[in-house]
Amino acid sequence: MGIVKAVCVSDRRGIQKTNVGQGEFVVDCGISNDAHRGNWHRQVSLLSYEKIKAFNEKGAGVEPGAFGENLVVEGFDFRALPVGTRFQCGEVVLEMTQIGKECHQHCQIYHKMGDCIMPREGVFAKVLHGGVIHVGDEMKMIPLDPHRALRAAVMTLSDKGAQGQREDKSGPAACELLRKAGYEIEETLLLPDQQDRIQAELIRLADGRQMDLIVTTGGTGFSQRDCTPEATLAVAHRNAPGIAEAIRAYSLSFTNRAMLSRGVSVIRGSTLIVNLPGSPKAVKESLEYILPALEHGIQILRGEASECARPEK
Repeated sequence: MGIVKAVCVSDRRGIQKTNVGQGEFVVDCGISNDAHRGNWHRQVSLLSYEKIKAFNEKGAGVEPGAFGENLVVEGFDFRALPVGTRFQCGEVVLEMTQIGKECHQHCQIYHKMGDCIMPREGVFAKVLHGGVIHVGDEMKMIPLDPHRALRAAVMTLSDKGAQGQREDKSGPAACELLRKAGYEIEETLLLPDQQDRIQAELIRLADGRQMDLIVTTGGTGFSQRDCTPEATLAVAHRNAPGIAEAIRAYSLSFTNRAMLSRGVSVIRGSTLIVNLPGSPKAVKESLEYILPALEHGIQILRGEASECARPEK
């Protein structure tokens, strides 16, 4: 159980928020009068009261809202909780969607202290059920549903696609098959073939959003600009080569050019990352082949299943 210590809003982005004592939380939006409200996954930001207190003991002297957070809550170490955790405060129900965020430019707090806790300690949530939260209200944590749907992100890598010169058909094809298999598609991205950008997004999706599965399409060939495998390997914690090998082996039954695909499959934390070819046809063939087996592997990563060999006949 936690206690709400501050409810903070601002009328525009990029400035500190002010503790206003209470806020109206709107489904799929956020706090009604906050500049960060909107139909996206970062509708409400939360920060632990204990983290702010410890930071102030170093001489920071910050007030609630200084980090741009909406809710300051005592009793929870948000950073240590998994994405998908839910919180109920009166009628309001929030679901954690992301841990931490990238700091694009250092704030005044960082310039003063040489540090800022929001990028690593702050979390974000979406509003599932609306209502009003007041300072002093109790907040309870709702544990993860063990039967929750698998969460996926689809990333298309294409210079021409990112420039609007070519319609992305591979990403939507991947999304359609994943949805049919029961996955919730949390994000779709269309990026140019830039290794540093691809790496940054893979890290954000795996670490911050804690996706169960990230599927990439494109950028796996022999072109000098094709760098998806290199970006994927650069962020990997462990290799999972069997999936990419299976895709190539199966694809060889359709075309001998499948041997030219350099796609890889890896694990980062508890997220599985799989590179697919760039054509919609190859995406469909590859996913239809591997999806039946992927679920068990992802459940093992989640800690919901154990390694087991097939019984001998």
